Parts: sequence; structure tokens; C-alpha cells
Amino acid sequence: MPMNILVTGGAGYLGSTMVPELLAAGHDVTVLDNFLYQQNSLAHVCHLKSFRIVRGDIRMEDVLLPLLRRADVVIPLAAYVGAPLCARDPFGATSVNHTAILMMLDHLSPQQIVLMPTTNSAYGTGDENNFCTEDSPLRPISQYAIEKVKVEQALMQHAKAISFRLATVFVMSPRMRIDLLVNDFTYRAVHDRFVVLFESSFKRNYIHVRDVTRAFMHGLANQDRMLGQIYNVGLSDANVSKRELCEHIRKQLPQFEFLEAPVGKDPDQRNYIVSNAKIEATGFKPAHSLDAGIEDLIKGFTMIRNTRYGNV
Repeated sequence: MPMNILVTGGAGYLGSTMVPELLAAGHDVTVLDNFLYQQNSLAHVCHLKSFRIVRGDIRMEDVLLPLLRRADVVIPLAAYVGAPLCARDPFGATSVNHTAILMMLDHLSPQQIVLMPTTNSAYGTGDENNFCTEDSPLRPISQYAIEKVKVEQALMQHAKAISFRLATVFVMSPRMRIDLLVNDFTYRAVHDRFVVLFESSFKRNYIHVRDVTRAFMHGLANQDRMLGQIYNVGLSDANVSKRELCEHIRKQLPQFEFLEAPVGKDPDQRNYIVSNAKIEATGFKPAHSLDAGIEDLIKGFTMIRNTRYGNV
């Protein structure tokens, strides 16, 4: 059934892939975005009558609330994403990632559905085996993860909400980010042909950006049994260390070299293995592998050689 969907931050890395698919599924989609990065990542859907775009800031009630009232479904993607960007502007990060989301939740009606990305970086270092399920204790390290945990707690007080704890997202998007780990390492492999690794044994989980869209659409289609729940969203065969990630890249770029740093440590101390069994039990399976995504990135980085596509 077609729905009115509000996507905040819909011109960003996730949204510029997700919004066209929501439109193709027959929904009416309104995007609210401040176009911080001067992107035109949704230019290819402007011809559709079912698409509406609003330039504005989610922190402004007079901008957000009229759009919120029209929506059957809200997908809040607008955020300061990642630890480095939050560290650069902590006050802006808190106002967008925490305060504005709580304001939005306060104005939702009980009938409105919220599908929200949170983060599995909240697990920090997992248990003694670094293994995490949705019931594992949360040990967020960065400001970004800490505020996502707080928002998720408030989100789950809303009866018609789903929290998708996303793994580290990767691959090409119309609003590209090079600073994400798989994207970053592949970019370095294409252009520099080497990378220096800090704490190369640290593991995390990954998910293709198109599978993020598929997870949200799966939640929308199966809301009767998924609402009110938290789900990890990642590739179950891609709980890999930084060294293992580099080995995946070298399979396709044999000239790529990676070296262990003899001193120093990674400021990002995340290290965990994530179970995605809960969402898989609902019938969702990722369609895109880590290796396929790396292949796509190699093609994309043949066209890109600069740093203006990152968040920092």
C-alpha cells in the first residue's frame, strides 16, 4: 500500500540510495535535507510527481513539524555520522543526533511508523569473545555511538518503531563517502597501493548500502511482526578484521600492500563480532557480498580522486 514517507537527511549517503527505491515501490516521499555538502544526489528523481524536496534543518520545529504531520512513516537519516565529524563539532552533533530526534519523537502520533538507523558500534568491544547480539550490553565509545544509544532508548518507547543497528556501511552512493572503512581502504588500494594498519586484528561487521535500503523496505513490508524491535543489520559472513578486509581487497588488486604499524594504536577501539540471526529469522538476507562491493568500489574510484566526498 502506498504511504507518505518523510526521510530526513534523504540526500545523504544512505538516503540518496534509499529514496529512489521507495519511490519505485510507489510511495510518496518527502526529503528534508540541509544540503551541507552541496550535493545533487537526488537530481535523477526530480521528474517524479511523488517526490518532494525541502531544504531545511531538522532542528527547526517550524520546518519539521508540518512535514511530520503529513507522514505515515518517518525515516530519520539526518545526522552527524561518525566519530571524527562529531568530535569536530560536538555541539552541532548533539543538537542534530540527540536533541532534534527527541523533539521529533515527542511530536509523533501513536499511529506513525518510525524506521531508524542506529549503530552496532554501540557494542564497543563486545563480551569476552567479542560476540554481540541485540541483547548484549552496550559499551559505546564515541560521542556518536553514545548519543545513538540514548536515542534508541527513547525510540523504543514508541510502539511503532524499528531500530536497525547498522554495521559499517560500504560501497558507492550518489552522495559518496570515502571515509567509511571499506571505502577508505579500497580507495587507498586503488590510488596509493598501500595502507598502514593499526591493531589489524580488530574486527567489525559490514553491510552494503543497497542492503540497508532492502532492510528498511523489509521492515516496512513486515511491520506487523517487526515493530517494537531492535535488529542488527550486517553481513553474517563479513565479521572480519582489518587485515582480513585488506586480504579481500588484495584478491582483486594484487599490487595492494598493507603493513602493520610497529607503534601507536587506532583511536577507534571498536572490536566485535555481530550476530545478524534475529533479522535473518524474519526472512531478510543481504543480497550483496563484501567482495562484490569492493569490485564496485574499484570501478567507482577509477572515476574519483579527491577527498571532497567524505564527512571530514
